[in-house]
Amino acid sequence: MNWDLTFFKANTSLIPKGLFWGFILLFTISTIQGQKKSISFDDVKDEVNYGRFRYIEIKGHTGFNLYSGELLDETVNNGYGAVEFRYGWQLTDPEHWTSRYGYASYGVGYYSGFMGDPEVLGKPNALFGFINFPLSPGVNRNGFETSLSTGITYNLEPYDPISNPDNDAIGTPLALYFNLSFGGAYKWNREMDLIYGVDFTHFSNGRLTTPNYGFNMYGLNVALRYHYNADQKFVDKDFYSDQLLDARFNRPKKEKNIRLHENSIEIYLAGGTVQNEEDKGTYNRYGIFSGVLDYRFKFTSMHAITAGFDLIYDGSLEVDYPETEDQFLVGAHVGYDFMFGKMALRLQGGGYLTDDKGKSATYLRAAFRYDITEWFYAQIGLKTRDTSRADFVEFGVGFRPFKW
Repeated sequence: MNWDLTFFKANTSLIPKGLFWGFILLFTISTIQGQKKSISFDDVKDEVNYGRFRYIEIKGHTGFNLYSGELLDETVNNGYGAVEFRYGWQLTDPEHWTSRYGYASYGVGYYSGFMGDPEVLGKPNALFGFINFPLSPGVNRNGFETSLSTGITYNLEPYDPISNPDNDAIGTPLALYFNLSFGGAYKWNREMDLIYGVDFTHFSNGRLTTPNYGFNMYGLNVALRYHYNADQKFVDKDFYSDQLLDARFNRPKKEKNIRLHENSIEIYLAGGTVQNEEDKGTYNRYGIFSGVLDYRFKFTSMHAITAGFDLIYDGSLEVDYPETEDQFLVGAHVGYDFMFGKMALRLQGGGYLTDDKGKSATYLRAAFRYDITEWFYAQIGLKTRDTSRADFVEFGVGFRPFKW
């Protein structure tokens, strides 16, 4: 892909060969499956929400960069543009956890965009998973929704002291991809929605390497979403058939969240590596460790609050604090968990009870948690200095020894 700083001047296809062949494989599998099964329309025509509901979406993005570095102003001031493709699943089972979130849908996607000079910043692409939460009743022709996406950004052009010294935003060709969107969905016709909204996109490696100002982009998006019933091919493939299954899910009233009032004590252990700013372009790395003791209270199956203490070891403090015992910090935090299924989004805010060693007195932890069993979970999180600068990325596991 060769961008000339404008999205519609791309010299090559937006879809890489691997993604193209992936679509061909999905189509082939779908065709083979379609030859194995048939459904009588008369037997299912009166069943509400019969079939498997899917959708395909193509979305365009444009907006501005929130850049906090010093060397890229000229190239990033032109804003950014992107296109993404999404494939989504709409589950219909009232017993599934999605029913308590307005029958949320989820899927996978591919992102391709530009955000300045590609010789300096690269040509960012991303593979991600997403979840879409409806915020309005299904009967509304125009409804509101919010969407969360996370994955891996690749094809970035990292900082290099010789070949790319002006890139003070990112130090690796790979980075975290994060997008949060809020907007509307207008039911245009039987199969098609017009999607519109505002969103925030973030690329960062969490100080795994430096530099790491990262990219923060905010702007507008517009999309077309095509709904279809994956079982229609088993009923009648004729383009002019009048034996049509519903193309879109008729969203019922959402199920109520389960009240829990559950207390627990949790222990979380995590680690990782970081670089200091003066180490950029080198292989110098320092170890980090987080030990967390948490009290967690679940109000419902969706909402929980936490409070606890952090024991943090940061080896990168060695430059100013050569003694190992001086590289430890102790903090306290409170937080909120938004839970869905076995997953949870976690946000905690805290402050140091000891000397902050120049980090700043307060910090945030934003994390994604997955419950492997009822008592054991895995978590990946980003801890910040103050509220905006990345301190480190941590990878860890936790367990719950007590619950009542």
